[in-house]
This record gives sequence, structure tokens and C-alpha cells, in this order.
Amino acid sequence: MTLLVVGASGYLGGEVCRRAVAAGQRVVGTYHANPGAPAGVEARRLDVTDRAAVRALVAAVRPAAVVSTPYRYDDWTVTADGAANVAYAAAEAGARLVHLSSDALHAGRPEPYADDDVPTPVFAYGAAKAAAETAVRAVDPGAALVRTSLIVGDERSKQVRLCLAALAGRGALFTDELRCPVDVGDLAAAVLELAASDYAGPLNVAGPDAVSRAELGLLVARRFGLDPGGLRTATSAASGLARPVEVRLDSSRAAGLLRTRLRGVHELLG
Repeated sequence: MTLLVVGASGYLGGEVCRRAVAAGQRVVGTYHANPGAPAGVEARRLDVTDRAAVRALVAAVRPAAVVSTPYRYDDWTVTADGAANVAYAAAEAGARLVHLSSDALHAGRPEPYADDDVPTPVFAYGAAKAAAETAVRAVDPGAALVRTSLIVGDERSKQVRLCLAALAGRGALFTDELRCPVDVGDLAAAVLELAASDYAGPLNVAGPDAVSRAELGLLVARRFGLDPGGLRTATSAASGLARPVEVRLDSSRAAGLLRTRLRGVHELLG
């Protein structure tokens, strides 16, 4: 089948492309500024905020499935409106849609969040991701909405780079922000499984280990053989930033549904 990956130049989008190509699929991947699509991928430039352009591309490619990964942390139009445009075009073409969402749409609490917990965003990016989900579900109730967490792997991971910077004395990692990091390969495999399924609605797809950003930094130090003594830390509470603090995703439904094993960050980086 033909798979369209919107955001193929991103870390996750690129991994989805590589695995799909290895499985023998025809893969078309989009990019906006960086044309770095993996080998074997038909790269197409696309501005997801241009609904007409999105519709034209999807109509030309005629994909059986669409994986939608693009976002921009500080840009509502890309994150929310772009997701709606992709969903509209996919539904119009009758394509299966897997939309990548985020744990950022939750406010944070000590108890883990279930798959169906309603969004309670407390900052702009979380609100944009919540709006994206609302639009996708309205346009295509059969779409899968993958709620994930910090994506880790090699040095191409934004989260790993942040940890390496803090270990080098550039920036700091919060000791009171908890997340459930997931390996980029595990997440990509899960996304491709969902693209071939009929699962509809939100699904938590994250690692089983809840760690603070500072703890993640220590694990990255161990993984790369670096001195953890240089790690700079801070607290989200003292920073004055309005951000969710404790966000644990309960991914037990995904663990029972998918063949892909979602490994914990201690196994990945320990």
C-alpha cells in the first residue's frame, strides 16, 4: 500500500518512513523547510497550513493510510490548523489516518492518565494539541489518536540533545516534571501497526517508566559515558512557567493491543 507520512523530515516521521520502506511499502513523505526524507522515500514539500495544497497532495498520492506527525511548539497554526487540514484531506480521500498527539494536553496530576481522559491543557502548546485532537475526531471519528510522551533514541532526539546540553552546563533539567519516555523505534512500530488496524480514538503509546527530566538526564549520561556531576537541574515550580508537572500515561491498553513491546527508559538507556 502507499503510505503518506506528513512530517517525514522529523525524528519520528523519519523513523516511520524507514520502517515502512523496509517493509516494502511505497512511502511518500512531506517536509516543509528541511528536505531530509530518508532513502527510498518520495519527498514532497508541503505547507500543512495551506488546506488547498494538502488536499491536492493527498489527492495526487492517493494513500491507503496517512501518518500525521507535524507540529511546531510555538505555532498554533501548524500544530492545530495543520492537523485539521491533514485530517480533512485524508477523510476526503478515504485514507486511514493515524494522528500523533501528546501528553502535553494534560494538566498533570499524581494519578496516571487513561487513554480516554479528556484534555485539560494548561499552556499554549497543550491547548494546540488538544484543539488538533478535537478537529481530527470531528472530521474523522475512525482516526487513531496516538498520545505519546518524550521521544528518545540517539543524538537526533530533541530530548536527548536537551539532556546532553544540561550535562555540558548549558540549560537545566527539571526535577519535578515527570514523563513516560518512549523509544523512537518502538513508537514508529506502534504507529505502523495502528495504520494497518481499525483502532479509533485516543490511545496512550508511551514507555512504562515515569521519570523526571533530571532523571532522564542521568540515564543519558550513563548511556553516553558522560560525567553526571555536571548536570544542571532546576524545578518547574520555581521557573514560573505554566507547564504540566506530573504526567504519567497509562499505556496498558496499547501493551495489550499491539505486538510492539513498549520498552521502559531504564531498559533503553540504563
